[in-house]
Amino acid sequence: MFSQALLVRTDSITHHLETVFLFTKNDIRTTLIPILPSMTPTRAWHAALWTWFHLLQFNIANQIQDPEEDRKNKPSRPIPAGRISVDSAADMRWVMIPVCLMLSLWYGTQALLASTVFAVFTIWYNELHGDQMGLSKNVLTAILSACLEVGATVAAGPRNSHIDKVGALAVALSSTVFATTLHAQDFKDEEGDRLTGRRTLPTIFPKAARFSMMLGIPLWSFGLSHIWKLDTFSTTAFVVYGAFVGTRFVTYDTVSADKQSCKFYSLWYSLGHLLPGYWRFFYGV
Repeated sequence: MFSQALLVRTDSITHHLETVFLFTKNDIRTTLIPILPSMTPTRAWHAALWTWFHLLQFNIANQIQDPEEDRKNKPSRPIPAGRISVDSAADMRWVMIPVCLMLSLWYGTQALLASTVFAVFTIWYNELHGDQMGLSKNVLTAILSACLEVGATVAAGPRNSHIDKVGALAVALSSTVFATTLHAQDFKDEEGDRLTGRRTLPTIFPKAARFSMMLGIPLWSFGLSHIWKLDTFSTTAFVVYGAFVGTRFVTYDTVSADKQSCKFYSLWYSLGHLLPGYWRFFYGV
């Protein structure tokens, strides 16, 4: 009887842990993994932990806004899948703010500041519906991404560490790149966004948004290579891959192709995070 009760409790715990994970599942590849390549391997788990808790805060806030839309477009998410109610998720959403702040306090003042700003802009993006306009969504998402990168970078260092000038430049460049290219993630959802009335760059300017990928990604590839002083071979490889990714968005415009292009984009964005480490290795003092 005891073993049966223990098994039931274990299954319940596993179920709840899986539910929590599913809130962030889609952002593991697009947001969490790209941040980690530049981290010291022995400290990367600190960055991953800090980032994941803040992604959980944001995603719960986002997914309680319009569960009916998710039932149509993303039924595997925890709320439409019936794994958790909207009310319970809303309770978790507000609990996550102090949890993230307390976690950040352990890592120091910069991490705490990043967490505070992240919480404010999460409210702006979700509860105040800042995601309803394409340009507003890009800017807010870039700010949120910058907060994640600052917090993750600080968490990956010694306790109470601070970001140096190179780290600050890396965050600024990464956020700007993200703000100008993140609509790469919106093409695969274009049809659903049109049905729900959400205004993203692909729904507002469908052709221009695709051509911006073809031009923007290789141009950013060259610019980042120049700023971080890559060698000729690495620069050529990064630019060629960027051109390949950007051209795909124009050449192939089906939903399945856009999903694949988004994966290639995520890899390109991850590679961009390696470049500051290249500079530190060859030119840092």
